[in-house]
Amino acid sequence: MTAQPTPYDRFVSPLVSRYAGEAMLRIFSPAEQVRTWRRIWIALAEAQQALGLAITDEQLGQMRAAAGDINFDRAKELERDLRHDVMAHVHAFGEQAPAARAIIHLGATSCDVGDNADLVAMRRGLDLLARRLAAVIRGLAGFARERRDLPVLGFTHYQPAQLTTLGKRACLWLWDLVLDYQAVTAMRDGLRFRGIKGTTGTQGSFLRLFDGDHEKVLRLERLVAEKMGFAQVQPVTGQTYTRKVDAQVTSVLSGIAQSAHKFANDLRLLANLKELEEPFETTQVGSSAMAYKRNPMRSERMTGLARVLMHLAPAADATAAEQWLERTLDDSAARRLVIGEGFLLADAILRLYQNVAEGIVVYPKMIARHIDAELPFMATENILMAAVQAGGDRQTLHEAIRTHSHAAARRVKAEGGENDLLARLKADPLFARVDIDAELAPARFVGRAPEQVDAFLAEHVDPILAGHPAKEDLEADISL
Repeated sequence: MTAQPTPYDRFVSPLVSRYAGEAMLRIFSPAEQVRTWRRIWIALAEAQQALGLAITDEQLGQMRAAAGDINFDRAKELERDLRHDVMAHVHAFGEQAPAARAIIHLGATSCDVGDNADLVAMRRGLDLLARRLAAVIRGLAGFARERRDLPVLGFTHYQPAQLTTLGKRACLWLWDLVLDYQAVTAMRDGLRFRGIKGTTGTQGSFLRLFDGDHEKVLRLERLVAEKMGFAQVQPVTGQTYTRKVDAQVTSVLSGIAQSAHKFANDLRLLANLKELEEPFETTQVGSSAMAYKRNPMRSERMTGLARVLMHLAPAADATAAEQWLERTLDDSAARRLVIGEGFLLADAILRLYQNVAEGIVVYPKMIARHIDAELPFMATENILMAAVQAGGDRQTLHEAIRTHSHAAARRVKAEGGENDLLARLKADPLFARVDIDAELAPARFVGRAPEQVDAFLAEHVDPILAGHPAKEDLEADISL
């Protein structure tokens, strides 16, 4: 006897089962999509009635009463015959509101419903991402303030460079997020309703319904847009709104992925140096074999999810480029995947980012150890200037430093010894009049980094946080 299949016998997207948060999952759920379709059908019928079409209060009442009771099983049966998801739900809605059956979707094409519903969902999704970005920014801003003046070894080409501060480095991550926040909110605020434009965007069916009255057609579109919460509509469309909008939205989502990927990679590199770590729970297992390991699981997951999200953007670009004339249907299947998954991925990434940003572990002694190993080389210019000011010959001093530096580097690299450059310089009579130890205070090598942190947070971060009180922050729980 064959065992009955269980939920574990079918593929389930990890975005749903492991990564994305409940709020974003609801926004892009089938139930929310169809509820929005029904809201649009009701808004359309209400506007048509207000403008004089023969639509009764009874019809509107039945539609409103059935709006939240979606009969998905019946719609699925109808779609098997009709091969059209919107029309299946038109019929299913009509069965629940029989008095309104004749006027549901009156004059409309499927994109008057589907496209507009997608824009509603994207705007809600962008609003949620703005809140998530603000929560991540808050966590990192607190970290930057706390570590504003902690000297750390800077890296260029992943080679030791001049010192910076840990707070200043955090501001580099923050600036990427500020740019993302600006892009997300600008995209959200600039989204336009597709409008009520009919089959090829000409509004011909609605002009027919209103006996050639152009002003009523324009008022109809404005009324429906307002009922759905939009102040502006697309000025022209074919059957669909231009898919450049989807490409622009996906590009914004990709920007979030880029920022998170860079941060997560930086943290992974610093974890290897034992300077920073992501949160690690008391019962967490780093490796099934190597019990001592503290693998940066959250940061690795962020980079993996970010990689997928960044690769969705070209699919949206191609869809925008491939639309023929007033429309083709080759966008439909791609959009079902790209739009929903793009938002779920961005949400999952930011949940991870917030979780990490609120719990970064710092190891100041390891940071100081790395500074001590490299600072003698970096301090040589200051030591050179001090020796010149004490009366030495710049060229002679430069050659002495070069010789001692290469000898010390050889001792470290070839012999595995400690960096003895300072001892060599202190023993050289050419530098006898220089207080070498005084020249080595790390705080003397960070430039204006602490002041840059203060100014950056005040000018660019605090205004964002002022619009998002901490009590409104979303949780950043990591379920699995």
